[in-house]
Amino acid sequence: MTYQGVLKKMMTSNDNTIQYYLEMEADFLNMNQLLDREIELSFVKYECLSCHKDKQIYRQGFCKSCFFESPNAGEWIINPEKSTAHLGIEDRDLEFEKKMQLKPHIVYLANSSDVKVGVTRKSQVPTRWIDQGAHEAIEIVEVPNRYLAGITEVALKDYVSDKTNWRKMLTNDITDVDLVAKKEELSKYIPEEAKAYYLDKNTKELQLNFPVNKYPEKVKSLNLIKASNYKGVLKGIKGQYLIFEDSTVFNIRANEGLVVSIEV
Repeated sequence: MTYQGVLKKMMTSNDNTIQYYLEMEADFLNMNQLLDREIELSFVKYECLSCHKDKQIYRQGFCKSCFFESPNAGEWIINPEKSTAHLGIEDRDLEFEKKMQLKPHIVYLANSSDVKVGVTRKSQVPTRWIDQGAHEAIEIVEVPNRYLAGITEVALKDYVSDKTNWRKMLTNDITDVDLVAKKEELSKYIPEEAKAYYLDKNTKELQLNFPVNKYPEKVKSLNLIKASNYKGVLKGIKGQYLIFEDSTVFNIRANEGLVVSIEV
């Protein structure tokens, strides 16, 4: 059976084992049901997630013009400390930015390869951690806007990484860390503006279980545009990556905006 659609990040649900769903034009694929089955991926064309035109994808699923114009690609998304909606200052669309920035945000520690600090809207917990392939995570502060979360992350980046080593994450080269102790250790570095929002009670590590039947020893990343198509046996899903039997991995999130066909 063949499915076709524009790639967007897989939807997830945190059950005993995380469930992954890929939206196609007329169907939702439960990707967990494809484990240990051979699937074929083929590149069809581009479709910008904003203007929906067949234009080469530049970044984050957007064509170049939309990346520099759409409010969905503002710099504050990658750099939350640059958020200005709380000051009433517009970046690209103030009403949109108020809806996104003036909501509760969480600064967290997550362990996917090593411990990292990150920011997400409260409504995106634990989705954000799943997307990063974190097997454990904990909340540090809950603040009322994105700016406060951003300056807290910047302060803590001096003491803990803000990056995930995706190769270590996909080979399961991980070490369990006492995140409760790490959180307490970092608490003294929280900026004064955010100290009142420190979550000192009722927080504990969340453990996440990914549907992976076999981890690769080394990984090779699939460039579907160059390859045009790829066929392989799906052995696991972690973060937003598909992991295949021959150690090929395919990052769904990094390929947003590609129209693909999937033959099962």
